Amino acid sequence: MTKRVALAFSGGLDTTVCVSLLKEEYGYDEVVGVTVDVGQPESEFEEAKETADAHGLDIHVVDAKDEFAELCFDSVRANATYQGYPLGTALARPIIAKAILDVAEEEDCEAIAHGCTGKGNDQLRFEAVWRSSDLTVIAPVREMGLTREWEKQYADEKNLPVQAGNDGVWSIDTNLWSRSIEGGELEDPSYVPPEDIYEWTDDPANASEAKLVEIEFDNGYPVAVDGEEMAPADLIEHLNALAGKFGVGRTDMMEDRMLGLKVRENYEHPAATVLLTAHEGLEQLVLTKEERDFKVQVDNQWAQKGYEGLVDAPLVGALEGFIEKTQTKVTGKVTVKLQGGQCRPVARESAYSVYSEEVASFNTKTVGDITQEDATGVAKYHGFQGRLANDVAKGVEKPELAADGQGESEE
Repeated sequence: MTKRVALAFSGGLDTTVCVSLLKEEYGYDEVVGVTVDVGQPESEFEEAKETADAHGLDIHVVDAKDEFAELCFDSVRANATYQGYPLGTALARPIIAKAILDVAEEEDCEAIAHGCTGKGNDQLRFEAVWRSSDLTVIAPVREMGLTREWEKQYADEKNLPVQAGNDGVWSIDTNLWSRSIEGGELEDPSYVPPEDIYEWTDDPANASEAKLVEIEFDNGYPVAVDGEEMAPADLIEHLNALAGKFGVGRTDMMEDRMLGLKVRENYEHPAATVLLTAHEGLEQLVLTKEERDFKVQVDNQWAQKGYEGLVDAPLVGALEGFIEKTQTKVTGKVTVKLQGGQCRPVARESAYSVYSEEVASFNTKTVGDITQEDATGVAKYHGFQGRLANDVAKGVEKPELAADGQGESEE
């Protein structure tokens, strides 16, 4: 009986060496390669096919771009960022994992494999999906303790064409929502990365001009840019190109991974930065203070589960119940200004606005039966308890202890 294993195949260094290892070290007769389209550039699919051909490997290409774009828009409604950057790779992994699992089951595979190391997050994100099945999960790089240097040497010995970004210097992961760059000299926190690690964003120092861009939302979902309605994937690609010209959407950070490791990461995410900024700007206009204060907690929990790759967890469904309720009012338009690597909201409008110019204006003395003088009573009570507590504390005499700290003794 033929032993078959499905492999998450990108054509990169890790998954390339895994094809041979699954046969040589794990005894599988056939490897079923699966590549999932979540918005990578066409060149990556060409490279994956070139590497697959060198192996004699047939690969399945699954189009999950639209599904991924919809999840990215769900993350916008949740203002989802992890330690300050938009979730890209993290959100893509469950989509990819589910697509690979579907192919593995269709192809009657008995096992499913990935090329993740034992130090990263992706192993956990993939396996959280796969371990819901009866398939054996295999992780050659982790289980054999492989290093990238060993893998490069192995690929050279096997004469495998491997593309790892910048001739293998960096480890790069690209999808519709973000582009991550890590590895090599970037692992040194004191190393200043060269400009050529970036592809989506121009140098902000050269982006002196400014541009105003209008983003329209419907129930919290982005639906149009400058009046032109677009499908989610098209809208994201449009903003990536547009905002990237102004250097918008770069992050260089020390990230805390799920396993407790602290790592250096570089990201590009122009569209995500614009949409998250605009969305939060609209929420400021239409949600009450209480809604916004509580939603911060909900958003943080959603982002944490998203980072862990657990977007199907019961908690996420419960959180989205609250998010859905608030987003019915997040309909309107926000104008953002792109300049010098920055994106900031400069105008907002919505039929659900809880802002009243008449009430807030310094030029209005009376609004209905409320006058400025009515605030005097509030001002008197504001901070009253704290002032009282401070006065009481000042008036209490504390008994002094004797020098030995035991008080006076009786004779």
